[in-house]
Amino acid sequence: MAEQVSPATATGMAVGAGGADGSAGTEAVPFVSQVPGTPVHFPSYHGRTVSWVAVALILVGFLVGGLSLVFGPTWWVFWLGLAIVVVGGLIAMSSGIQNDWY
Repeated sequence: MAEQVSPATATGMAVGAGGADGSAGTEAVPFVSQVPGTPVHFPSYHGRTVSWVAVALILVGFLVGGLSLVFGPTWWVFWLGLAIVVVGGLIAMSSGIQNDWY
């Protein structure tokens, strides 16, 4: 019982150079419990505004294209919806939307 883990750190799990005891220029690694049902608190991060704009454009373009096929088919509106999806995809790729996670 003498070597219990202190809150928010795990002993022996250090990052960087140093000895096996976790000393000499190391930093503590956050401890995440492996017990099911244990509450784990992660920082909330909901993405950047430019990412949400790109996703909204893609959804609007998909909706426009889909509705043009249902109520028509009106092909020029379909291609307009496809163009909106492409613009949203280009914005998403250029802004690095894949890096918007924890």
